[in-house]
Amino acid sequence: MPITSSAPLGFGIVGLGMVADFHAQALAHVTGAKLVAVATRNAEKGRAFAQKHGVTYAGPTIAELVARPDIAVVCITTSAAAHLEPALVAIRAGKHLVIEKPLEITVERVDEMLRAADAAGVRIAPIFQGRFGDGARTVKAALDAGRFGRLVLASADVKWHRTAQYYTGTRGTLTVDGGGALMAQAIHGLDLLQWFAGMPTEVFCKATRRVHTGIEAEDTACATVTFPGGALGTIAASTALYPGWQRRLEICGEHGSVALEDDHVTRWDFRESRPGDDVIRAAKDHAALGTGASAPNAISFVGHQRQIQEFVDALRAGSAPAPDGREGRKAVALVRALYASAASGASVRL
Repeated sequence: MPITSSAPLGFGIVGLGMVADFHAQALAHVTGAKLVAVATRNAEKGRAFAQKHGVTYAGPTIAELVARPDIAVVCITTSAAAHLEPALVAIRAGKHLVIEKPLEITVERVDEMLRAADAAGVRIAPIFQGRFGDGARTVKAALDAGRFGRLVLASADVKWHRTAQYYTGTRGTLTVDGGGALMAQAIHGLDLLQWFAGMPTEVFCKATRRVHTGIEAEDTACATVTFPGGALGTIAASTALYPGWQRRLEICGEHGSVALEDDHVTRWDFRESRPGDDVIRAAKDHAALGTGASAPNAISFVGHQRQIQEFVDALRAGSAPAPDGREGRKAVALVRALYASAASGASVRL
């Protein structure tokens, strides 16, 4: 059902790690939304965050946050493996959800979340802000218009740098982070890859620890993939190299090929020209969404702002957000298939 009230939708945030600040900044610029309160087990941190953003510290638990009638949507920014439990509490309270990537660390936990949301009639928006960049949407529009013809090759390269100091605490763990370079860093590129070329039908992956040998998960992985219709592709992901390059996606077809570096279209080559092609090729890289190539905090809140704005507009219209929870599931399923292949040494069909 659409939300008919004209009052701003109240938002709450649970979990106040680094990414929570991007959500708070984004909400300050979203029309029809307002950050109301936050919850975290660290009371000192919670009060400091609340004071910084002019909101209320609700308490240490998600239950205290969702008990507030002035909150309609909860942003979950806890560790990846700690998304399901607060999500279920919020769903039982009838709250809609914005959940940082990945939705959870296994497909089974994602499915439990989606079943609960369906039963309660609430919406879930997984944060994949890369889909809201101007460059990504330009590429997607060309794909939808059939300009590429039959796809031939599609690839995602996420060749990033993270310091040894980055991997402290739970980072790079299997039980909390859910994995390494593929799950924590490359997942945005993988989401774009499957959004552009379709969900792969088969993957073959190798994964290793080249530099960050003290972590549980991989710091480097390579894979070959097969897409619906028979196109082939590659995935390369790492946090072990220096200095860290911009994420690059290439989509190549019989009638045209493009390259997207972060959100900047760097190649736009089609057999048949159309009005606007010269404008796309001449566009300067304004880096609206920023890049996480060398530091996780170097992104901009603009991508979050655009996605949360779309979510608010969808809630008011009574429609599903794009992407929704089932789209978010695809990225988790793809990463888990890559891990299964790396563990078995065999290809895995999805």
